[in-house]
Amino acid sequence: MVQSDIKIEQNKQASTLLRSMFDAAVAAADPFKVLAKYLPEKPKGRCIVVGAGKASAAMAAALEAAWPDVPLQGVVVTRDEHAVPTRHITILEASHPVPDARSEQAAHDILQSVKGLGPDDLVIALISGGGSALLALPAEGITLAEKQNIGRQLLHSGAAISEMNTVRKHLSAIKGGKLALAAAPAQVVTLVISDVPGDDPAIIASGPTVPDTTTPQDALRILDKYNLDVPDTVRHVLEKNTAASSAKHSVNADNRVEMIATPFMALQAAAEVARAAGVTPLILGDALEGESSVMGVMMSGIVRSVQEHALPARAPAVLLSGGETTVSIRAGTKPGKGGRNTEFLLSCALALNGQAGIWGLAGDTDGIDGTEDAAGAIFTPDTLARGLQNGVAAEEFLKQHDSYSFFEKLDDLIKTGPTLTNVNDVRLLLVL
Repeated sequence: MVQSDIKIEQNKQASTLLRSMFDAAVAAADPFKVLAKYLPEKPKGRCIVVGAGKASAAMAAALEAAWPDVPLQGVVVTRDEHAVPTRHITILEASHPVPDARSEQAAHDILQSVKGLGPDDLVIALISGGGSALLALPAEGITLAEKQNIGRQLLHSGAAISEMNTVRKHLSAIKGGKLALAAAPAQVVTLVISDVPGDDPAIIASGPTVPDTTTPQDALRILDKYNLDVPDTVRHVLEKNTAASSAKHSVNADNRVEMIATPFMALQAAAEVARAAGVTPLILGDALEGESSVMGVMMSGIVRSVQEHALPARAPAVLLSGGETTVSIRAGTKPGKGGRNTEFLLSCALALNGQAGIWGLAGDTDGIDGTEDAAGAIFTPDTLARGLQNGVAAEEFLKQHDSYSFFEKLDDLIKTGPTLTNVNDVRLLLVL
């Protein structure tokens, strides 16, 4: 076999293993596989189902399958093209990541569905990542347009997801525990698929059923930290609302939250695939945050250490990590098509500079890396060289935040379509 054929075969084998690991991570968060074992006792009274997020429609369908004899009713909102058929629960779709009028109407409908309940009634809240944009009912005194504008600015600011959701809570009439408050005195059981570092249910979808520990002052500090253009009307509302949500004092004492799928569970599933293939998995953490391009350089140093010093693991090995990195757009820059995972990969590939024996995959488990139609991408030792052969220089694409376009030209994007779940990003670096 000639040298070029050997490289092609190595790339194929490595890419197949990485893709199998990614698919296992996604499957570990499939609502149809995990939801049923977390359900509470069936209620004496009515059972109202509400929810928001990229996985919420699939969660609703899984609930109907698990409880075919319970007369379920309610409203769930998911992202466009993420709806699935249900028999009793109404599924709505709305815009993500920037909310639209449908997001506002969905939040209104969900609040209405839980009003007038009694202590024998049960509300099951199905919450997953993406719910913040899908439940966009502005707080009194704030318009949807103002919420949309601040949301767009936050997405380009480099703010962490916890910071973004702190702001969203205090601009909202449903987030930060307000949905649970509206459902009282009914019991609320919240089933969560986590997409945030640390799995804090108060952050996921901005915690519509979880008491809020942040304050309007926290939101103001975040807005000022990133120097966002905030209308006086919004500042007035935040300054007027001097106390955090009082939902914790006014809800059913039996309310509870169950984490049915998390980023760490997904990484563990991916690690099992590697182990079965004779590759040592090393999970570096499920809550890594930071600038995508910086993370790529940092991870390249760790994977070099595996290859050159057998630390922190001996090859063959794969480094696994989760969490959510960020992409900060520099002032005056017109960004291209990209996402945090493809930007991470392109930065890592550049730092490795074609070093042999190292492959990488990074993708968002919801199937969409940012706003494009790819979950992520794969790089190989010859990625940079193949780029030059195709007339594209990786450095320029990274500068323009155009990583999607770079990997698209090499046919190395991962396109899964909507996976109907979301446990954040999975990053895999393989050393053979």
